[in-house]
Amino acid sequence: MGRHYSHLSAEERGALMVMRRGGQSIRRVAAALGRAPSTLSRELRRNGAGPADGSAPCGRPRTRPGYDAQRAGQRARRLCHRPRRRRKLARGSALWARVCEHLHRGWSPEQIAGRLGGMSAETIYTAIYAMPRGHLRRELTRLLRQGHARRRVRRDGPERRGRLADLPSIHLRPPEADERLLPGHWEGDLLIGAHNRSAVGVLVDRYSLFVILVKMDGTTAEQALAGFSRAFAPLAPELRKTLTYDQGKEMALHRALAEGAGLKIYFADPHSPWQRGICENTNGLLRQYLPKGTDLSVYSQRDLDAIAWNLDTRPRKSMGFNTPAEVFFDRCFDRRPTEQ
Repeated sequence: MGRHYSHLSAEERGALMVMRRGGQSIRRVAAALGRAPSTLSRELRRNGAGPADGSAPCGRPRTRPGYDAQRAGQRARRLCHRPRRRRKLARGSALWARVCEHLHRGWSPEQIAGRLGGMSAETIYTAIYAMPRGHLRRELTRLLRQGHARRRVRRDGPERRGRLADLPSIHLRPPEADERLLPGHWEGDLLIGAHNRSAVGVLVDRYSLFVILVKMDGTTAEQALAGFSRAFAPLAPELRKTLTYDQGKEMALHRALAEGAGLKIYFADPHSPWQRGICENTNGLLRQYLPKGTDLSVYSQRDLDAIAWNLDTRPRKSMGFNTPAEVFFDRCFDRRPTEQ
């Protein structure tokens, strides 16, 4: 561990001035004051002193005044009360008001910065955490993606829902699904509620990141089949191509779902969440609205549609800060009726 840094005191500045004018070297002054030589060198350089006592080396004419402890102290006190750079995002400004508005809409700092321009996500984080502790700061930090005081370590555990055998592997999925060139290729999952008694179905289009949430009456295979069948039914056939899922037992009736919805279902390898990374990331976003350990059965389909729309109207960096709804509807429904 390094030593704690503190600014030079008035007494140290006075001793530095006297000893340097007496011809003492920087190292000797540093040893007498218990300071690092680099600290004193920076102090002299910041305050206009030359390499020795203010006179220039090699007999050249002196171009800068010698070190003056009083002037150096005044400068230090002045800088302590004045920020060196003006903040890009000042509280009370019109830009700050727009940032707060988007935070309350559920946007992340990265999405806000990408949409508004002229600043980075780090600028927004810095502005929030630089605020004095109090109600307003607590309110804004709770609006950030992760509301915990510290990051939680993810621990591996046994698969509590079980796995199925002889499933179509993700490695057999067609290349057009892997490359995300067209809509209609989905990733799916269940968000599980308190005591594993309630669930919400999640579907994400790999091309546009468009999210559909499905109210489930439970966590069984029959209930998953009914819920996902309702979700796919309104979609055009060209938007029902493939579905990639994990190996949970709620998909035991996957053949009936594939036949009824007219799509092909593929399953990721065990313990390989990155193979469905889009859905895993979406699950993390959804936990802002559907926290772990809560009863998800209290949410109606209308509630879930509103949550999905909040996500679908957020700008996304991977799509040039367009929203999933813009990409999905522009590509999928840009069709004009043929004149009769």
